[in-house]
Amino acid sequence: MLKTLLAIIGLTILPAWAEDWPEPDWPIIDSNSDWQSVDTYAFPQRNASDRSGIRTDALLIIRDGRIVHERYSAPTTAQTAHLTWSVSKSVLATVLGVAQAEGRFTLQDPIARFYLPMQAHPDVRMADLLHWASGLQWQEDYEYAPLKSSVVAMLYTRGRHDMAAYTAAHPAADKPGQRFLYSSGDSNLLAAALRGMLDAGTYADYPWRALFTPLGIDSAVWERDGTGTFVGSSYLYLSARDLARIGLLMQRDGRWQARQLLPAGWVAFNRGLFTQAQAVPGEANPGGHWWLNQPLPGHARPWPDVPADAYAALGHWGQALYVLPTQKLVIVRYGDDRDGAYSHNELLKRVLVALAREGT
Repeated sequence: MLKTLLAIIGLTILPAWAEDWPEPDWPIIDSNSDWQSVDTYAFPQRNASDRSGIRTDALLIIRDGRIVHERYSAPTTAQTAHLTWSVSKSVLATVLGVAQAEGRFTLQDPIARFYLPMQAHPDVRMADLLHWASGLQWQEDYEYAPLKSSVVAMLYTRGRHDMAAYTAAHPAADKPGQRFLYSSGDSNLLAAALRGMLDAGTYADYPWRALFTPLGIDSAVWERDGTGTFVGSSYLYLSARDLARIGLLMQRDGRWQARQLLPAGWVAFNRGLFTQAQAVPGEANPGGHWWLNQPLPGHARPWPDVPADAYAALGHWGQALYVLPTQKLVIVRYGDDRDGAYSHNELLKRVLVALAREGT
């Protein structure tokens, strides 16, 4: 009787398990949290004469599917498709999760099955690339060793026409899967492998069909190299609100509303620690093309004031998508940091303190 009466006046009773989703945009709630400490850290006064210090372009905090705090620095706005840099790598991994669900590959498949130039390295598996453990010789430094940098050559000089081929031409330095060595080249090999899994003519719109459109993302711009392969390592642009949709998908174990878009096992792989790495203080540890706050054996967790189950997609100059599953938090932070002053731990610690004061 009550349901009938409420229906007559245009109201409905939501079931106890009802969730908030961005339909079509994010619901916003008035939060009782005091965000002053967070904003003081993230948005200090900018020095117009140089680019030093913490320079946040966007900060978006979503709790259980609802925006609780949002702030931007001009010219960035909620509609700006911001360069994500290496956050692109984790988004590429998410697209690959859909491809795996469609039966296009397994983690144990050699990449040479999908990308013929890697026949010179027949033992490199998809899982190895996703762990940044191809074994290929690589130098990832940008500013500190530009003349010797593999990534600078790949993105800007002799490798930029065909980035996967440039990477595949590198010699082996280790056995595949034996050692973590961060490599944007590994990510671009994955982008080329994805192309090899698909029918001709379907690659250019596959990230949209597989991921962006189902999630309601409409700001995405993804650059391709001279051969038409996506620059999976670096050149995806998304608004903060659209990147947060990918975070919510991950926070809810690959489910988008009633659809299991990613296999739960794929998300578990993304969040699984790859132990063949060396701990670097303050730096997150590698998972399956995502970054984890889980500690390597014998070491403290990278972000000591943040729960161990937190994980992130991270990019150059301070780009970040954080997922804190237990707290049901998704946080997007875009930046223009040039001097290493920004701390993931410090920002997340202040967010958690602000929410704890609210009693949530």
